[in-house]
Amino acid sequence: MALYLQEFRFPDKDAEWRFFTAQRMTCYDSFYPFQVLSDRGLGRLEFAPVTILYGGNGCGKTTALNIMAEKLGLARDAAFNRTAFFPDYLRLCDDGGAAPPEGSRIITSDDVFAWMLDLRALNDGIDRRREEVFAEYADARYAHFQLHSLEDYERLKQVNAARSKTKSRYARSRLMGNARTRSNGESAYLYFTQKITENALYLLDEPENSLAPARQLELAGFLQDAARFFVCQLVIATHSPFLLAMQGAKVYDLDADPPRPRRWTELENVRTYRQFFADHAAEFETD
Repeated sequence: MALYLQEFRFPDKDAEWRFFTAQRMTCYDSFYPFQVLSDRGLGRLEFAPVTILYGGNGCGKTTALNIMAEKLGLARDAAFNRTAFFPDYLRLCDDGGAAPPEGSRIITSDDVFAWMLDLRALNDGIDRRREEVFAEYADARYAHFQLHSLEDYERLKQVNAARSKTKSRYARSRLMGNARTRSNGESAYLYFTQKITENALYLLDEPENSLAPARQLELAGFLQDAARFFVCQLVIATHSPFLLAMQGAKVYDLDADPPRPRRWTELENVRTYRQFFADHAAEFETD
């Protein structure tokens, strides 16, 4: 298993205070990403082949991933909230001299949603073109056509194709396949399997979004295999119990004060699920 990133240090409150005291700017009402992770007491992360950042909304999971991705120079697709203070903050961070391999990237929910929207737009265009091709087929198949010159050659090929094929075969020969043969969840899962290749570091921000529980389990298996067999290192921000339970994962509880590693079975969300199903155990027995 790979460790392209062994540790990462974020500036503490003292380091941030020294930065602020050296500034003469007073017109800002936000210094993001300053005063986010330091207020949570998050100073240093030590990584395993699979490291998970867990915590409620606002705990800093996404901020931590974005900071690490920018410091490490990872590839990304979707834009994010990169304020004017990001370069100053990054200079105070320490990535331990990490040099992630080419192809390493951060993948966010925005990336997945944008990709699915692109698929939808592509499909809409294909659907419109399909209706045009159907009309073209009818016109060509039943046309009274005679070849008069080479200028009519393309029309001749069209007429011959229409008369030698069924409507559906004619349409398929003139259209690329419709990408919308999968549900949103299947498309989202496919995105991860296409983007995650061997020998790279990946930061994943809540990859369970858009995935049903069965797909989350499938994704967990894929990610475990990527780390175990394909020399990938993964840092994942998630609420999903299916991802939190990944074998051998090091889980940081960012809701703890201070944030620290914990067993996934100790986490509040997981224990809430467990209690809920325990309360309804009798109902499962009657099924």
